[in-house]
Amino acid sequence: MSDVKELLKKADGLLSGHFCLTSGLHSDTYFQCAKLYQYPDIVEKIGKELALKLKDIEFDTIIAPAIGAIIFGYEVAKQSGKRNLFVERKDDVMCLRRGYTLSKGEKVVIIEDVITTARTIFETIEAIKEYEVEITGVGCIVDRTQGKLDDKLKIRSLLKIDPVVYEPDNCPLCKEGIELVKPGSRKGK
Repeated sequence: MSDVKELLKKADGLLSGHFCLTSGLHSDTYFQCAKLYQYPDIVEKIGKELALKLKDIEFDTIIAPAIGAIIFGYEVAKQSGKRNLFVERKDDVMCLRRGYTLSKGEKVVIIEDVITTARTIFETIEAIKEYEVEITGVGCIVDRTQGKLDDKLKIRSLLKIDPVVYEPDNCPLCKEGIELVKPGSRKGK
């Protein structure tokens, strides 16, 4: 398979500048994985690649947070031969909707496009907690956590990168007056 970073560059999904990430942190690099979704053949390849990385994990269902990970979650589920669901925001709270349900003890893998602080992963876990499922894994295209969550989440990723991120109050890009862009899907911050 081609290098994910190169695929992102070719699809204009690796951006440089001054960005407010979904986490609220600022960075000079933004991964717009949605750009990959224009090309079904690429999504199929990377979905197959992540499915291979998950093959030693026992699971029944994949759950992806809307909106960014829905397409990728579907493809990983397809390549794994597993059921696929997604959680979405209602009144700014992540929840399982549309008649979806889970069984007690069901083994679940959460799929995301990019993980930096894992806030959306933890919101997804909270959204399905009432079903008493077992979270057996987390997978993503890009892991920007710098290993900080390895003990809690054991993330399987296609690209692990140590990002340059800044707290908004201590951002040199802000101090330089570089325009801040917020390309993500979450409101606020």
